[in-house]
Amino acid sequence: MRFLHLFDFRHSSSCLFVLLLPCFFVHAQRACGQEATNVPQEAVSYRVEAQGTVSNGGRTPFWIASNRYGKVPLETTNGLLSAAVAVHRSWDNKLSFAAGGELIGAAPRDKHIYLQQLYAEVGYRSLRLRVGSKEEQVSLLDQRLSSGDLTQSANARPIPEINLAMPRFTTVPLTRGWAQIKGDIAIGRSFENDYLARHSLAGQTYVQDVLWHHKSLFLRIKDTRHGFPLSAVIGVQHLAQWGGTSTDPEAGKQPSSLKDLLRVICGKAGGENASISDQINVLGSHHGAYNFRLTYSHPGNHDHSQPLWELSLYHQHIFYDKSGMIFSNDRDGLWGGELSLPFPFLRKVVVEYLTTRNNSGPFHFIAFDHDKYPNSVGGGGDNYYNNEEYTSGASYFGRSLGSPLLLGPEYNEDGGLGFRHNRVRDWHLALEGSISKQVSYRLLATWMSSWGQSYRPLLQRQEGFAALLDLTYTHPRLRGWQFAASAAMDRGRLLGDHAGLSLQIRKSGLLKAWE
Repeated sequence: MRFLHLFDFRHSSSCLFVLLLPCFFVHAQRACGQEATNVPQEAVSYRVEAQGTVSNGGRTPFWIASNRYGKVPLETTNGLLSAAVAVHRSWDNKLSFAAGGELIGAAPRDKHIYLQQLYAEVGYRSLRLRVGSKEEQVSLLDQRLSSGDLTQSANARPIPEINLAMPRFTTVPLTRGWAQIKGDIAIGRSFENDYLARHSLAGQTYVQDVLWHHKSLFLRIKDTRHGFPLSAVIGVQHLAQWGGTSTDPEAGKQPSSLKDLLRVICGKAGGENASISDQINVLGSHHGAYNFRLTYSHPGNHDHSQPLWELSLYHQHIFYDKSGMIFSNDRDGLWGGELSLPFPFLRKVVVEYLTTRNNSGPFHFIAFDHDKYPNSVGGGGDNYYNNEEYTSGASYFGRSLGSPLLLGPEYNEDGGLGFRHNRVRDWHLALEGSISKQVSYRLLATWMSSWGQSYRPLLQRQEGFAALLDLTYTHPRLRGWQFAASAAMDRGRLLGDHAGLSLQIRKSGLLKAWE
């Protein structure tokens, strides 16, 4: 709908900082190198996977389908076959190359066979440049246990893009090992035109060939030399839709020049060829999140390399326009805690609370009297993940790019686009551990409440409950084989009543290895 002066770049040097960010990355890695990490294996690896799901109630249970990069169909009984291959090479721990792809066959689905991943990347020290689509975690959250990142989760298929990144925390020069940064900046494009044509409500307009931009920057304060037990992370993520061609003939082709890209990156208003709304506010549809994380690591050995236990508290503050950026949307966002334990039967516990009910108030004010109301802020009436022009919202092939708890368009049974449940209050609990040396488990339980949208509130609150139990079996004599079973259920008006069982067999290994 609008995104009021996203970073207020017209009155600051922030845009210059964004454009110079890659230069800073290069300086940081040249000066002090990369933080110690696992060097990519010198090999060509493969992975083959088969999964089948049966369920009742007309839909796959929520946690079997969610946070799986959009692979598992939502239809009640489904199956998929996946084959992936990847190559990693590095030279002198400085220059590296990687490429890979994944082909999926799934039914029922519009395109039974499709490319899930296809990418190539080159790296120098801590920098990496990638072209293509790749499943990758940008978030600080635990991907297996968290309900999902508010900006970029593992819920939807990866969007093809050009991505320049520093993917791992790298020490900043002259900080004596206390400060580390990581981040990325990317430009991508959607390839979901056929999907939108088949699944959108008759007569509803949408934008084809949507262009995407996202960036992130995280700063961590951590004693990497002497193991001081406290560390903290602050960061920001930004996601934007722009360009493309609307099926509404009055809107037509949207601005997509290089100059328009710079406007999107810097959060500036559109030019004369943009819509009136984008000329008043900013070009495209934007949202993002501030990230805060505080961690205490209790030392477990003399060199502090492996903590005995670790506790993290974190908050993702969602923003949709300037009102959210200055916290006028109150406590909206994700609040969580993550506890890692030394017990095999209970290795990690995650507890999260998500609220998006404030929306910076019920009304949106663009014009106001600054002299009479000096503390007033443009904004309000936020409509998270939705946009009047980009009606598919922050989604890709019907799945939310952010938290799956804000149900994506695929959950709209009438084919309507957009997010109809973006004013929510949810609780989430997750556990993982091992029952034996061969059997591990994961347990998810989520209590959900929805009040609809700001502009289309529900007459009565809708509630739902979703749970999942995963069991994974590996055997030392069956090298590379993994067997998993998942049982899941949904209850309540929000999700419907479903129960299902999913079985998975996976085989991975090496095709070639170099010394």
